[in-house]
Formats: sequence, structure tokens, C-alpha cells
Amino acid sequence: MFSVLKRSKLFGEAFWALFGQAASALALLLGTRLLTELVNPVVYGQVALLNGFVALGVAVFSYPFICAGMRIVPECESVGERSALHAAVAGLTLQTTMLAVGLLMLGGFAYGYFADGNSMLFLLAGVLLAMTVQRELGIQLAIGERKQRLASLWQTSDSVLRPALAIALVWWLGGNPEWVLLGYIAASLLSNLVWIFVKRRSAMRIQATVSRSFRHEVWVYALPLIPMEIIFWINGLGDRYVIGYMLTAADVGLYAATYMIVNEAFNRSAMVLLRTFQPAYFQAFSAQQLQKAFSILWVWIASVAALGALGLLLLLLTKDWVASVVLAKSYHAAVDLMLAMALGCALHALGTAVAQPLLAHKRTKTLLKGRLCGAVTAAITIPALVSQFGLPGAAWANPVYFGIEALVLALLAKPWRSVHGAGLGNFQKLVQEPLAADV
Repeated sequence: MFSVLKRSKLFGEAFWALFGQAASALALLLGTRLLTELVNPVVYGQVALLNGFVALGVAVFSYPFICAGMRIVPECESVGERSALHAAVAGLTLQTTMLAVGLLMLGGFAYGYFADGNSMLFLLAGVLLAMTVQRELGIQLAIGERKQRLASLWQTSDSVLRPALAIALVWWLGGNPEWVLLGYIAASLLSNLVWIFVKRRSAMRIQATVSRSFRHEVWVYALPLIPMEIIFWINGLGDRYVIGYMLTAADVGLYAATYMIVNEAFNRSAMVLLRTFQPAYFQAFSAQQLQKAFSILWVWIASVAALGALGLLLLLLTKDWVASVVLAKSYHAAVDLMLAMALGCALHALGTAVAQPLLAHKRTKTLLKGRLCGAVTAAITIPALVSQFGLPGAAWANPVYFGIEALVLALLAKPWRSVHGAGLGNFQKLVQEPLAADV
């Protein structure tokens, strides 16, 4: 089996996906350690809240179109079709991103007028949103084409430069949120310019007449994902806004820094598997190699479950040491929240894996129903538990709503259902078959 694995294209893709996620995680963890030494929890909480708005803009106004491009690109039969698809995705993403930036800046001016706040922070957040969308567009379309090396190097350079430039500006100019955001903007701008140049230099420039209406197809696929991404944002980041409203900005800083550490560990490992298996799964499904697609899916699900269990065990044994290494001492009060956060992250990764048949069949409306169940649960549990238990309540709300969401998604997607009726009886064959077919 190992010899088959070494000759499989999935092996090379897994290596680059692992490299990108590991290097990015290391850079972000080291950057967080240094940044939490230089800024207090109040400033870190302000940056976290603004980053939450940036994440919302990326998720709602651009990521649905990027996801559509990743799903449709395996169906392109020529370089000309692929170029036309990229143009359609980039055009829609640019239009909606400009709308998102305008709304964010408008909200910032309103906040500054009515609450006597700093509107400049929202202006910087809007610029950061545009830079982040450009980064995600390049990285995700490269992953959809199974160009993992380009995607990993792009992601790694951005992840290294962001904390490096932010720390440099804070060190020289002071611990204000403006310098942190400006460092993030400069880093993404530099990284995007370099890798866009590399990508265009190596790309084949072909102008072909394409009869397929990619713009309409992308819209149809992406439209149900827009409310779903709002739901995803509520589930992933909404808790810190509840904490900011019901508690304090310092509590947001404690919670956000701790959650970032846990999420980096679990989300990065799950992202390695996603970037390795999802393009291969979509490609096999689009080619009507349904048994191969089924096999890839279940190797993926089993890997997610195993990594989640191993991560929980390691965190249980080492959480105090991890906090002492990665976080400044003033943030150690939140170390007891880590286990609950980790369980939520593991369940979220599992829910994403079991829901893949819905994306393969382009049933994004059905996927929306599953995400909606998680959002409703989050909207109920987060305020209730925060009001009763404070920060620990916010942490333990994670496994509740992510667990319910994963269960509902599994019931909707039915990943155990094989087209050819092979089921899960011969797991060894399920493991070897997709690897051998990808040699």
C-alpha cells in the first residue's frame, strides 16, 4: 500500500498541502505569541472584532463564487474553458467585493458619527478585505486545479508576512490597532503582487470562444452559499461579538487569542485533508468515476475523525504547556477554555467532510438547511451560556452547535450511500482504490 501511496498524485498534493498549512500555522502561532506580548487584550480584542468583519465580507461576498469555481473547474474540457471560468469567477468576485468594502466603510463612518469611534479602523479593514479576497481567489482556484505547490507557497508567504510586518509596525510606532491592520494590508499586498506575477507568467494565454455560460452557472451554484456563509460566520465568529456585548473587549481578546491557537491546530490539519481530498473527489465525481469518488470520501472522513480524536487527546495532556509557549502570561486565564473549543473544531471539521456529497451533486440549497440548523442552535446557545457562565459558556457552546450541525449534515448528505452498493465493508480496498487510480 505504501508503494502505491508514494506513486499517487495525492501523495504530492498532500505534501504541499501539509507544508502550506504547517508553515502558515507556525508563522501565525509565533506571530500571536509576539503580538500578545506587545499589545494588551483590549487592543487584540479590537483587531479580532475588525478581522471578524473582514472574514464576514470574504465569506459572504466572495467565497461562494470561489467555491463555485473550485467545483466547476474539473468539468472544464480545455484551457480555454478554464480561462473563461476564471474570468467569470474573478468578475463576480470583484463586483461583490467592492459592494462589501463600501458597506464596511459606510458602517465605519456611521459608527464614528454615532458612537464617537475611530472610523479609520473600518477604512483599514475595508482595504484589508479587498487584499484578502484577492489572496483567497488565487489560492482557492489553484487548489481547484490541483496546483497545491502554488497555493501553499502563496498562503505561507502571506501568513509569514502578516504577523512580521504587524509586529514591526507595533514595535516601532506603538501598540495601536491601526498599525496591526496596516501591517496585515502591506503583507497581503506584497504577497499578492508576487504570486499573481508568477501565476500569470506561467499561465497559457488562450483566447477561446466558449459557448458555456459560466457566469450563470457560477451564480446558480453560489447563490444558496451566500446565506450559508453568513450562517458559517455566525457559528465561527459570532460568539466574540456576543462576548463583546455582554462582557468586555478584554474578554474578547482573551477568547479570540485562545480560540485562534486551538483553531489553528485543528483547522489546519483538517484543511490539509480538505485540500488533498476535495479536488480529487470532485474530479472523480465529475468524470463519473463514482466508486473512486466514494472511496476517496471515506478515506477523507476516517482521516478527519482520527486526527480529531488524536488532537483532543494531545491537547488534554499539553494545554498548559501550549498556553505558556504560545500566549503571553496576561492571556493564560483562558487556558481552561481550550478543550471545549477543540471539541467544537473537531466536530466542525467532521461535518464539513460528511457534507461533501451535497457539494458534489451541486445541492447547495440542501447544504444550506444543515448549516441553518447549526446557526439556529448557535443563536440560542451562545447568549444563554455566556449569560450564565461567562467565557466558559461561550467555549462549551461550540461543541453543542457544531455537533448538531454535523449530525444534520450527515443525515442530509448520507455519505455512507454508495452508488454501486459497495458500502463500507472492505475498508482496505476503499483506501487503496483511489490511490492506485491516481498514480
